[in-house]
Amino acid sequence: MATGTAHRFYQETLKLLEEKGFPFLIGGAYALKEHTGVFRDTKDLDILCSAGECPRILKFLSGKGILTETTDARWLAKAFKNEHYIDFIFSSANNLSPVDDTWFAHKVPGSLYGVPVSFTAPEELIWSKIYVQNRERYDGADVNHLILKKGREMDWRRLMMHMEQHWQLLLAQLLNFQFVYPGERDNIPRWLFNELLKRAGEQYDLPAPVDKICRGPLLENNEYNADIIEWGYKIFSVTNL
Repeated sequence: MATGTAHRFYQETLKLLEEKGFPFLIGGAYALKEHTGVFRDTKDLDILCSAGECPRILKFLSGKGILTETTDARWLAKAFKNEHYIDFIFSSANNLSPVDDTWFAHKVPGSLYGVPVSFTAPEELIWSKIYVQNRERYDGADVNHLILKKGREMDWRRLMMHMEQHWQLLLAQLLNFQFVYPGERDNIPRWLFNELLKRAGEQYDLPAPVDKICRGPLLENNEYNADIIEWGYKIFSVTNL
């Protein structure tokens, strides 16, 4: 992971937040390593907090001489020290995975750089990562590793609750997992797999949707521009708004 000046910046910031008592979670590559042991070098540290808490954290860090910015008011802020930065994430880029009390109710205690912290639980980590499917970054391997290492312990009903609206993505990921790890199918509960397959089959018994919907932009910002601009597809129907 990070070394040298980045290491010190992360450690100092975590100590400040922990001593002040701010509620926050560690996500991203550090949470993945905590749950799976997969080591991946990273250029930043992902800290998750609620949308209401984020401005207070930024104000506090600014008072400590740390440069901060609200990068995207929909989901992301940052703190900087020289070329190093920390992401403060309070939702997802598509606004489908907001950080709320559920994330904190299932936090996983641990330590990072010698500071006591809480990590994002595997279920919420999968929920946030399953939508990252673009040309520059695809988190499907991360999700597969989480299922491989934590699947038998996970609360699949909670993950299903998170994914209810977009259950097709969960089914697609489970099929991907079975392809990658054909001998580890029991990491996924049979009841869940059967339920999702049943839903997929039942779609053919229903009339096709009236509106031309393309939900591709929820996964990839640019690759579905032609669908929306030229081919008459909508991201959402009126009834979804």
